[in-house]
Amino acid sequence: MTWTSAFGRGCGVILQAIVDGLALTRISPNVLTFMGLVINTAAAVLFGYANEHNYVRMFLYAALVIVGAGIFDMVDGRVARQTDQVTVFGAFFDSVIDRYSDVALFFGLLVFYARGNRFLYMVLVAFVMVTSLMVSYTRARAEALIKSCKVGFMERPERIVLVIIGALFAKWGVMAPVLWILAVLSTITVIHRIRFTYQMTKHMAPIREAIPAPVRTPQPATTPSFTSSPNAPQA
Repeated sequence: MTWTSAFGRGCGVILQAIVDGLALTRISPNVLTFMGLVINTAAAVLFGYANEHNYVRMFLYAALVIVGAGIFDMVDGRVARQTDQVTVFGAFFDSVIDRYSDVALFFGLLVFYARGNRFLYMVLVAFVMVTSLMVSYTRARAEALIKSCKVGFMERPERIVLVIIGALFAKWGVMAPVLWILAVLSTITVIHRIRFTYQMTKHMAPIREAIPAPVRTPQPATTPSFTSSPNAPQA
């Protein structure tokens, strides 16, 4: 057994122990999902609070907090399956909260660069924020038309890992190249998904709008006339 497989197995054992403990409490998986958002928001506050004097320490704290939030991201689905609380809404809620978590982290970085008057990186973080949402949106919209659209590299786990790396090694200026990597690879992923969806849908029949059925105007009811006809026989 290699050291990497042993490390992975050890992490799996620890993660399963956490899942078992949470399952005993019968906690709602949606609560765990929301707690992940709260913790990521705390990391965003640390990013935003950083300045040129304390950013190394603040970014280190933020990285550790993001790792903690990642635990909730990993266990909510497992707890749902283990406690038989898997629902369609739960999957939808998890996806929405993940988008909020992403935006919160990048907004914290945006505040950091704004406080340092670094306009270029403010624009870069804003662009990364938009492309990260578009990576998710293109997949969701494509899968409303085709069976699956999982092509592309830069999905949420990769984004989070890169942000953690940039925060851990902020002392050496790693966050700046991380943002450029995110901007480029996220854009490539969006383009890849657009092209893939085009290839999968170009032979499909066009979607025609349903023609609404004509609305019939109700005719007024006729009441029988009780007036005598001039040609009717007289009594």
